[in-house]
Amino acid sequence: MTDSEITKIAPERLGLNVPYEWFPTSPMLKEIEASGFGWVQVPSPPASVLGETRHCISHAAAVRRSLETTGLRAVLHAPGSLLAGDPDGDRLFESTVSYAAEAGCELIVYHAMALPDEPGVRSRLAAEAASLELFAELAERLGIVIAIENLAPLYPGRETVSTVPVTLRSLVAQIGSPALRLCLDIGHANVIAGLRRTDLRHLLLPALDSVALFHVHDNLGARRRPADPTAPFDPLRLDLHLPPGRGSLPWNEVAPMLRAHSAPIMLEVHPPHRPSPAELARLTAEALASALTTAAAGASPPHGEAEPSLIKER
Repeated sequence: MTDSEITKIAPERLGLNVPYEWFPTSPMLKEIEASGFGWVQVPSPPASVLGETRHCISHAAAVRRSLETTGLRAVLHAPGSLLAGDPDGDRLFESTVSYAAEAGCELIVYHAMALPDEPGVRSRLAAEAASLELFAELAERLGIVIAIENLAPLYPGRETVSTVPVTLRSLVAQIGSPALRLCLDIGHANVIAGLRRTDLRHLLLPALDSVALFHVHDNLGARRRPADPTAPFDPLRLDLHLPPGRGSLPWNEVAPMLRAHSAPIMLEVHPPHRPSPAELARLTAEALASALTTAAAGASPPHGEAEPSLIKER
């Protein structure tokens, strides 16, 4: 496959996130679209805005107006602290779904099961699951997909229940709604594979049939070696959200999985390591091209079947 053929698939598959606490202005979104991306992920406003109906509608309408100046399709990232399963969390979740519908977002990324595995957590997770079943019904009526994301520790420390993608896949299967799927975060899985000393593919392959969205970013895995004092990174941080090719993520193993699937691929690259959208598009094409070069040289891609994306084609 040539570089031009790689570029052709970018508008329909690739997306770029708007960093947390940035507002998606029309000029910003036009630059993302002009760089070859077809999707954008916007951050939700804080709970104080979501919880006030007037402010929630006003803010969502402003996001919709910005999006309508482009042809970009949109994903909303729910507040990272959102936890369904109690009255306050459920009210905030309902407001988040309403916000997504008002803004014109097709997916909502949510951090499900984002609690440490400790005594008493199972009952709290059961309450969350019961609420998610109800919100999946609401999302389905609105034509929205809730995509639950696998996590990784920001710094060395305790993991949450949601670090293993197949655990989230089990929750998706338990609820059984077409409006509840996975956001498979490749960068987070790379950290967990390093911490658990396992092959990254062993974490990813069992979950591919439930994926509605991929998050892609690079990092240095578990960072078991002493940090390079000259490196422009936090010496301990695991979840670095670097551009593709700037870390240790094995693109030659991951890219065939991404290309075999049809779900959107959302780049989640955060400041201060974030180049321009055009540069990010180039780095992504290079990462995909290097994987294709490896395959052409005789390397076998990982085995596993991927279901088609549940996101409606346009």
